[in-house]
Amino acid sequence: MNRYMPITSIDINPAALLIDTEAPLDALQATADYRIRTVTQVLENIAFREEFSSDTVVLHDFAKLLVIPLRDACDLMDVIGRRLQDQVSK
Repeated sequence: MNRYMPITSIDINPAALLIDTEAPLDALQATADYRIRTVTQVLENIAFREEFSSDTVVLHDFAKLLVIPLRDACDLMDVIGRRLQDQVSK
C-alpha cells in the first residue's frame, strides 16, 4: 500500500486530497467517524421533520452531497482494515 492514497470521491490527476495510510489508526478512525456522524446527523434531521417536501432535483443533489463524506469514510475504513489485517498476518 502506498503511503499516500487519493480519496476516491474525486477522480483528478494529480490527486489533491490524500489519505496518509501510515497515520495512527486512531486518527484514521476518528476522521472516518467524524464524516459518518456528520452524514448521520443530517439524515436524522431530515427523517424526524414533521414535513419535508422537495423536488427530485434537490433530493438528487442532496444525496450527491452526502455521498462525498461517506465515500471518504469508506476509504479511511479500507485503510484501517488493511492495516489491521497486516497486523494479524505478522
